[in-house]
Amino acid sequence: MLKAKTTKWRVLRRILFALIGLAIVVVGLGILAAWVPMGTAPSGEFKARVTASSNYEDGGFVNKQPMWNDYTGWITSLGDVSDHLEPESPIPVFDRTAEVLSQPPQSLRVTWLGHSTMLFEMDGIRVLTDPIWGESPFPITWLGPQRWYAPPISLEELGSVDAVLISHDHYDHLDHPTIVAMASWDTKFITPLGVGAHLAYWGVPTEKIVELDWWEETKVGSLRVVATPSRHASGRHVLDQNRTLWASYAIIGQKHRLMFSGDTGYFDDMKTIGDKYGPFDLVMIEVGAYHKTWPDWHIGPEQAIEAHRIMRGKLFLPIHWGLFNLALHGWTEPAERTLAAAQKAAVPVVMPIPGEPFELSNTPKLRKWWPEVPWQSADEHPIVSTKDGTPENRYKWEH
Repeated sequence: MLKAKTTKWRVLRRILFALIGLAIVVVGLGILAAWVPMGTAPSGEFKARVTASSNYEDGGFVNKQPMWNDYTGWITSLGDVSDHLEPESPIPVFDRTAEVLSQPPQSLRVTWLGHSTMLFEMDGIRVLTDPIWGESPFPITWLGPQRWYAPPISLEELGSVDAVLISHDHYDHLDHPTIVAMASWDTKFITPLGVGAHLAYWGVPTEKIVELDWWEETKVGSLRVVATPSRHASGRHVLDQNRTLWASYAIIGQKHRLMFSGDTGYFDDMKTIGDKYGPFDLVMIEVGAYHKTWPDWHIGPEQAIEAHRIMRGKLFLPIHWGLFNLALHGWTEPAERTLAAAQKAAVPVVMPIPGEPFELSNTPKLRKWWPEVPWQSADEHPIVSTKDGTPENRYKWEH
């Protein structure tokens, strides 16, 4: 009997060791798969530009207005999950994107390709923002959220692009497989300070990379591209938080002006941006991935409409929604709340289906291409922090 028990224990122990070994192998393979996509720290000239910035303090970049956090709420918010996180049926996608884009525009042409990926065509210049053609905004793609539809146009069909703007280095804005695919393009890559180090690490020649601090600008043909402030954060893993800068962009052409927010919370310098570079013919501000207890680095629909007004916007196009599940709210909620807030504020909105190009002189009729899904309004949320980091309830999330 004793021998039988000993044999049984040896078998169980071998199984346990085998499982532990398998887990170590899986974790190791995951780390190896994620190592290169995680990017690299700024060094050399990249590091020198970072540390010389007035926005860099004590080893990292800082916002002028500190983030607001409800740490207890982070935990309790996990139970506040919508029943409609993802689409239950296929999302309509424009099926003639490549055909339309193959023809020259008559005026400013804009194409929303999903999330924060935009193509602008103005003054004969083509500019792409935060391009993400990859399957998931996560270093181990099969573990992360999956995109809800294929890119409306392939990179091969897209053709030449004069500039690629990167707002910051979070995975849903700086996509490793996309950058690798673009590395050989005859394109100028414009990034905030420090982000260029990731691109160089992935094979983009340094002479194609232009890094900007807040309020600095560069030229792309006849266009002025200004890196304006935003209120957000950066980092691709636990140990690299805020070591690269984040930014929004003002794109100024001969006849038109555009504002691209990247990711941001509400902040006072939005008025300064509008005063210096507005009025903007089109303003694109993120409206998705928020919760009332999360850090106020995502502005939300109602505050986005208010920011549009303060930055002297004319037409509003919501971005940062409709491609990935990155929050706890229903996937259609950002769109519904944006429309409600815009109607209340009398702000004109354009919401094309993914991949639908439009010209500013002929915007598509506003229609709800997403399904009717129940949603709830949020409670009051502090979108502006005072100088000491305490919340200031200047606006409410309403519908």
